[in-house]
Amino acid sequence: MPHDPSPLGLASQAKSQNAITRARTALSAMHDAGTPITFQSVAQHAGVSRQWLYKNAQLRAEIEKLRGGQTGPRRVPVAQRTTDASQRQRNATLAEDNKRLRAENTELKDELATLLGERRAAGPSTRGRHHTA
Repeated sequence: MPHDPSPLGLASQAKSQNAITRARTALSAMHDAGTPITFQSVAQHAGVSRQWLYKNAQLRAEIEKLRGGQTGPRRVPVAQRTTDASQRQRNATLAEDNKRLRAENTELKDELATLLGERRAAGPSTRGRHHTA
């Protein structure tokens, strides 16, 4: 757009720049939230027309690029993502559970070894012998 120093031209340029900023902000917010990006959804979110988005080569390229990257599974919205603190807490809880289970396994193995030792010490087993009378 050629530079028009008149008040009307300056107002038009400011309005256009404001619309570009709103569209880019909408694109960024939608991408971060994992919302499907379409020309219609960006237009509604930014308060601009689809036709205007199609005519703006830079915005059109950004929308098509982000739309093309949405073929895989949807990203989890920022508000639903795991925080570092909750992930650390989960890891600590799992580590405690793991430690407890290892101790329990060791205790059970020792108990089994003791029982097997007592059984062996009691003498030969009568199991498997056939009694004839």
